[in-house]
Amino acid sequence: MENRSTYNLEKIDKDFQWVKRLSVLMDSRFRIGNFRFGLDPILNFIPFGGQIATFIISLVLVSVMYRNGASSKVAVKMLLNVTWDALIGSIPLFGNVFDFFNKANEKNIKLLKEHYYDNKHQGSAKRILITLGLVLFILIVLFIYAMYALTVWLMGLIF
Repeated sequence: MENRSTYNLEKIDKDFQWVKRLSVLMDSRFRIGNFRFGLDPILNFIPFGGQIATFIISLVLVSVMYRNGASSKVAVKMLLNVTWDALIGSIPLFGNVFDFFNKANEKNIKLLKEHYYDNKHQGSAKRILITLGLVLFILIVLFIYAMYALTVWLMGLIF
């Protein structure tokens, strides 16, 4: 009978290799001179659909590794990379250029290597999520205040 822990390590390694190959395809498969790029920036030239497709592919990569035991801490860091890439990449023109240089999937592969092989990024994502929640809360409060100040200023011009 096969040792269960050996099977899990083999499955993790097999899935990691699959994720790594797909990440290379998305971020650095093609080369022009010394510059490497993948499908991610190319697909971004398709309005809406390209960015959504690359975001979904990146989410699949994160979910595969999370199902294979990646800690919540590394999963959240990976999701932040993917989300940042999708948000900035969706800005017309600037996002197209950004996608050629920001390689979120390669960053995630580095995080996974550190997690699985160097025992880094272990544990809970509680601190990251709390920090992110506080930053979002502050940004929302500042946005609401800015909208209030803008409304008061506009009302002052009208009346």
